[in-house]
Amino acid sequence: MTPEGLVYVSSWVDEKLERCYQVMETHDRALLDQWIANWSDLIDFEVHQVVTSQKAVEMIAARL
Repeated sequence: MTPEGLVYVSSWVDEKLERCYQVMETHDRALLDQWIANWSDLIDFEVHQVVTSQKAVEMIAARL
């Protein structure tokens, strides 16, 4: 149920088996929203945009 253009990268599950963290990749937020809608009757989602560690270093380099 993953739209074309949305890529599953990896996932982790906490030790209590209560929460799953999935890393997805796309250049179009609408595809992520579509994927969430496909599962919304079964799962609640929290979405957090992230950057790579290298990008984070670049973002803070001027402050160092």
